[in-house]
Amino acid sequence: MSVLSSSNPCICSALCILIILAPEAHADNLNTTTQRIGGGSQCGEYTNQVMDNGMCWLVATLPHLDEQRCPDMFRCTDEVSYWLHENKERKQQIVALKETISELQEELRNHCHRIKVLELQREERNHVNTSLEHCFHELEVHYTEATTLLHLQGTLILDLQNQIHNLTVLMERVKRSPGCLINIVRPNSLMSAQEALHPEIQHVCPIDCASIYYNGVRRSGLYTVVPSLAGMPVTVYCDMDTDVSFDRTWRYYRDGFGDLYSEFWLGNDHIHDLSTQGDYNLHIDLEDWSNKHKHALYQSFSVDNEDHQYRLHVSGFSGTVQDSFSWYHDKQGFSTPDSGNICAEISHGGWWYNQCFYANLNGVYYRGGLYTPKLRGPLGPDGIVWYSWKDTDYYSLRRVSMMIRPRSFRTHMSP
Repeated sequence: MSVLSSSNPCICSALCILIILAPEAHADNLNTTTQRIGGGSQCGEYTNQVMDNGMCWLVATLPHLDEQRCPDMFRCTDEVSYWLHENKERKQQIVALKETISELQEELRNHCHRIKVLELQREERNHVNTSLEHCFHELEVHYTEATTLLHLQGTLILDLQNQIHNLTVLMERVKRSPGCLINIVRPNSLMSAQEALHPEIQHVCPIDCASIYYNGVRRSGLYTVVPSLAGMPVTVYCDMDTDVSFDRTWRYYRDGFGDLYSEFWLGNDHIHDLSTQGDYNLHIDLEDWSNKHKHALYQSFSVDNEDHQYRLHVSGFSGTVQDSFSWYHDKQGFSTPDSGNICAEISHGGWWYNQCFYANLNGVYYRGGLYTPKLRGPLGPDGIVWYSWKDTDYYSLRRVSMMIRPRSFRTHMSP
């Protein structure tokens, strides 16, 4: 028996082929456990089997020859060549299948990538849709606000048209009635929105100075009135100085009272806040009933708070009249008729009384200068007095004012 080794692969994809030459009887026994592949009358029969080590075990039964020599087994390789060719084709098919699988895998990856891209695009579309819905909602809100404003503007325009029509009618009436006045109460920051849209319009023909005063005029001067009996306009001088009562309680003097365009007291709380925020001067203007003017200037002025009875601090006098204020009233607390101070009760006003006063600018307003006390209660001098000017407590001045400004104030000079 001979054992040969060959380098040709078999159909079992082994690395080499082992061929065992055996008698025919032995081959029969081996065929019982192996697979029969092929054979023929010329080349005999053979079988193959894969070994545990991966080798291919080939058993061939060759026919007997007349001559005493071993048959040439390489003449019987047609079938082996056929199967080797088949094996080569199978390998090529396997390679082709691997390439196809690689292509399919690549195509699958491309499909997965496209799916991810589509998912991202879908998310972007959803985000865009959400943004569009939000924008649409904002546009709806803006549209509602614009519609409301448009309606309001339409209402305002209609009101203005009505006011213009009313003013036109009033102007026509004025043209037909010489000497009459139109008084329009103009809107201001203290009016409500509705009041500002509908200012009060009065068409009046003043018959005297009082009717002019009642129409809101507070400045003295020349005015035209139409007496009700004569019916013809006449020019007169109206003295708008009024008798605002300064006989007030502590609360009024603390908070302030009167008309800022005529007679008023600013309020002790406000005077304290203003005068204590820095160094301030006090300027006092005086006018008598002969239209003569005097003034007093104080370099330092301040007032304490309510807890200290609004105590007065004033000094540094100069002016065109002798001082009747600082030398006697400095360091005095403020008193009113309801505070229990007898001087305040006699003078019928609030002031920085000592025992009682040499200057009293919040006294009773008497016309003409010299006066006789007329109010009820304890009798004594109670007019608007600056003693050192008239040398008497019984001359009431026509007009007085107290003004403060920062001590460092300087007017700007033009270049």
